[in-house]
Amino acid sequence: MFEILDRKDFARGTIVNLRIEAQEIAKKCLPGQFVVVRVNDKAERIPLTIADNDSLAGTITLVFQIVGKSTALMASKQVGDFIKDITGPLGIPVEIKKFKKKILVVGGGTGVAVLHHIAKGYYEEGNEIISIIGSKTKSYLIMEAEMRAISKELHITTDDGSYGTHGFVTQVMDMILAERGDEIEFVVAIGPVVMMQACCDITKRHKKKTIVSLNPIMVDGTGMCGACRVQVDGKTRFACVHGPQFDGHKVDFDLLTKRLRAYLEEERISLFHSIK
Repeated sequence: MFEILDRKDFARGTIVNLRIEAQEIAKKCLPGQFVVVRVNDKAERIPLTIADNDSLAGTITLVFQIVGKSTALMASKQVGDFIKDITGPLGIPVEIKKFKKKILVVGGGTGVAVLHHIAKGYYEEGNEIISIIGSKTKSYLIMEAEMRAISKELHITTDDGSYGTHGFVTQVMDMILAERGDEIEFVVAIGPVVMMQACCDITKRHKKKTIVSLNPIMVDGTGMCGACRVQVDGKTRFACVHGPQFDGHKVDFDLLTKRLRAYLEEERISLFHSIK
């Protein structure tokens, strides 16, 4: 059993940030890894990338958006409640070392949470971080303070212009790469698939290596079921054991988008019946 120690809500409660006691996972997890969560005995298993960890306090932070029955169930939990199972850390962590140039990190929506743990790892290794984070509106923006604390520069965008720059993260990223591309070692882009694909289109033009974090449908998290298969460089890869981070210039985003849409209607129906 894993106790919820702290909770923050964003976007009218549709995005939830939970700090959870998980001593062993907190000690071992590395930037880019994920856990699989099961809220109770009857709940399905949900993969969530770790947004932060505190090895001394023995806690991990998970951020998720309510999109179906299982995430709605998890969102019903409050401080002092317990989560039945958390398995991890899983997946391959990103390579953390000191680079000669700055690292440009770009996050959208709840992808900012995934981005934070990776960017923090680079920062703690002595790298200079230029960050761009965005959301639909100001109320949907998450982890601004945490990203600001590790960034040499922090740029914020909102689709509606309610906060920061009016527009998309891709526009600011394109401008920075055009004006100061020689300062940038590589790019990390994490967020909705359409955002990551657009980022990779831009970074290809600027000839900058780009790391993305993929979130395909996942079941067991150990490579046994094959549900999280993705096409990378023309080869089938499993995000749970070969990722979740990949070279964005080699990912088949069109196929990934189709697979993510496979059960949207079933998720909607399941959520509707769970809240009736």
